[in-house]
Amino acid sequence: MRLFAAILERGPAYQASKPLEGQMEWQAHRGFMNSLVDEGFVVLGGPLEGTSEVLLIFRAASPEEIMSRWSEDPWAKLDLLRVSRIMPWDLRLGELKK
Repeated sequence: MRLFAAILERGPAYQASKPLEGQMEWQAHRGFMNSLVDEGFVVLGGPLEGTSEVLLIFRAASPEEIMSRWSEDPWAKLDLLRVSRIMPWDLRLGELKK
């Protein structure tokens, strides 16, 4: 397993006039993301302030594994949030829990 940084962006179904918690299927998306964190697949994540993007750090075997798992997210299915790019990431400062 290695670390990957992924940039996700809002899709056309995202309603900018509503808060994050007011988007369609918020509770289902939240539960899905929390399950990825609980199993250690997502190790860090959050919105990039002042943008329509989100940064997620994954611990995975490949970008294909990330895309496969991401396709199960309710927000991916509704095109509320889509993967823009995935890059291998080498952590050089600090450390993450194993």
